[in-house]
Amino acid sequence: MAKSKSPKDVAVVIATHKKYRMPNDSMYIPVQVGAEGKETDLGYIKDNSGENISAKNASFCELTGLYWAWKNLDSSYIGLAHYRRHFSFSKKSKEPFDNVLKYSELKPMLKRFKVFVPKKRKYYIETLYSHYAHTHYASHLDETREIIKKMYPEYLKNYDVVMGRRWGYMFNMMIMRKDLFSDYCEWIFSILFELEKNIGMANENLSGFQGRFYGRVSEILFNVWLEQKLTENTLKNSDIKELKFVYMEKIDWKRKGISFLKAKFGHKKYEGSF
Repeated sequence: MAKSKSPKDVAVVIATHKKYRMPNDSMYIPVQVGAEGKETDLGYIKDNSGENISAKNASFCELTGLYWAWKNLDSSYIGLAHYRRHFSFSKKSKEPFDNVLKYSELKPMLKRFKVFVPKKRKYYIETLYSHYAHTHYASHLDETREIIKKMYPEYLKNYDVVMGRRWGYMFNMMIMRKDLFSDYCEWIFSILFELEKNIGMANENLSGFQGRFYGRVSEILFNVWLEQKLTENTLKNSDIKELKFVYMEKIDWKRKGISFLKAKFGHKKYEGSF
């Protein structure tokens, strides 16, 4: 198992399932997700080391990396990014890796902010709920609402508020102070494990792509948790810092746009990334 050193105050896991170019910065920890039962060794730390849920990767996606970070890291700030998508402080170069957030850029902001999130993703003609319902299956969100109603009723109002929004902090990307990070992980995984228990068997016939819905549900739920913390005054808006994000590969925006229109008006679910 490869070892990675990171500054004591910040550790950002990069979830990856294949060998890929990684940022040359000590705060990043590449983690091979879905390592359980696989012979492939990418040379990165594996998510089946320590306390883990690596075996759930086929449906939980990068969340097995999030869980690994929660249970196995002890930095003051802990975060998650992706091999194809990273935080960025500024976009100065045509070379994507030159624009990836550096520890030297993040460090001065640690005293001012408790939570770092990717820039809002705006949907304009869709709410978070309707976009999910058109591209995936609304039943996942409906069941999640019932779980929250039973387990965390104080969150229900903000769940409904977030579902009606036309923007969100997406991608399961964040960097947070450890106590907040732990609070979020405790909350999100308790809900997702209950969701898995309640509807896991009912979704066995989903395609491999659609079967990865736990990761997609959690993208929206992160916004619910964040809104609740603001409501409780655990966080203030001034504690949260939006950061740019960069893609390491080109996005096929034309295909994505066509797929979105087919989903919204033709009831054709997404069956692949873009």
